[in-house]
Amino acid sequence: MVTKVEENEPFNKISLLGTQIHKITVPELLGWMESTIDSDRRARINYVNAQALNLAYKIPWFQKDLNQNDIIFCDGFGVKWGAKLVGESLPSRLTPPDWIDQLIDLSHKKSLRLFFLGGKHGVAEKARAKLLQHFSEPIAFETHHGYFDKSIDSAENKEVIQKINEFKPHILLVGFGMPIQEKWLSENWDQLNANIGFPVGAMMDFIAGEVRRGPRWMTDSGFEWLSRLIIEPRRLWKRYLVGNPLFIMRVLKQRIKTDPSGKISNEQQEFSPREEPTQSAEKV
Repeated sequence: MVTKVEENEPFNKISLLGTQIHKITVPELLGWMESTIDSDRRARINYVNAQALNLAYKIPWFQKDLNQNDIIFCDGFGVKWGAKLVGESLPSRLTPPDWIDQLIDLSHKKSLRLFFLGGKHGVAEKARAKLLQHFSEPIAFETHHGYFDKSIDSAENKEVIQKINEFKPHILLVGFGMPIQEKWLSENWDQLNANIGFPVGAMMDFIAGEVRRGPRWMTDSGFEWLSRLIIEPRRLWKRYLVGNPLFIMRVLKQRIKTDPSGKISNEQQEFSPREEPTQSAEKV
């Protein structure tokens, strides 16, 4: 289902740990993307979960980049609960793997061009094949792996940009992991011939079957973090066993500074991270 959205229609937003998050549902987001493409506008969208907000808290440029996106949506029950703790609300959790089929369906109906960029060699192609297996008519869908020199002036980076621009995708989905995917999009956006730039983290790995997701009863009830920890304990233990309590502590700290009406004060709207930046990347 797609909700038709008028051009430049604003969505209400909240501020959580200094990052702006839009109050938007999947049908509204799909409608907004459709309107953006129909108007031949260019826009960047992104998602946030507890890990993303922890990174944004520590890395000033990353938080600034998130807040410069046209749409930031909630991708985690932790963010929904965090919003509630500071007296706000978010309508839903929009995890891309859960609604990518709707985006593919929209692309089929509107004859949109998609480009998957990311993953190991062959992963994006495998994800594409799985997504398109139920469509009898072809969809314009190009791919490229994420293992190339991402330095702005590198020959490999220029070749990837050239491949993207020759294809002219309406939607460019980038899966390098946070914050590398955001950094790459930010540095190269002015050179890219695409309507919408959309970081997707580990989505391609999930679709391709390279990384398992937990059962729906867990992912739909706020325990996806636990299922991912069980599946990849060595890689993700620090993110969840350290990161989740840290996120809760930071949200509670914001709650203390929230005025009695439940609205975030001006001081909190200009929330200033206090920790040193890190350059590590995560498939969030």
